[in-house]
Amino acid sequence: MKLLNKTLTAAVIGATALMITGTAQAEVKIATIRVADVVQQSPQFKAGADKIKTEFDRRKNDLEAEMKKFQADAAKYQKEGSLMSPADVAKTEKDLSARQVDIQYKQRQFQDDFKARDTQLTTDMMSKIKAVIEAVAKEKGVDAVLQDPVYATAAVDITDAVLKRLQSTPAAAK
Repeated sequence: MKLLNKTLTAAVIGATALMITGTAQAEVKIATIRVADVVQQSPQFKAGADKIKTEFDRRKNDLEAEMKKFQADAAKYQKEGSLMSPADVAKTEKDLSARQVDIQYKQRQFQDDFKARDTQLTTDMMSKIKAVIEAVAKEKGVDAVLQDPVYATAAVDITDAVLKRLQSTPAAAK
């Protein structure tokens, strides 16, 4: 049993020595990146934000106008409802109720569409940014890129290089 323990101990020490030697010979080069900075400062992000704003502004304005008209009509009914005939009261209440349900549906649909489009544009933008990060890392001979480390020196940070590359190809955002 003692012989087995000594043999295992010797084997573990030998393997550890080999691993240390192998690690010293194959130096791993690591870089870091601040993804939030890349996303916020990239022309691709700005183009995506402008695109989504353009796509949804008219619809948002139409919905807001419809809501204001509904609120004005509801306020008018509150003031003049007591002067109306029972048939007109019933008709107006039914109309206001149907319009309120329609507006709520349009609001939910708008929010769902906006969220889906935002997710799609973000996914597309992040895949383009990831490709640029990979290209810069390969050019610099980096083995691994760490995202948003707690601490890193400027010597291993490739954020600026990635931003320069993204800024030199703004047409890729479209």
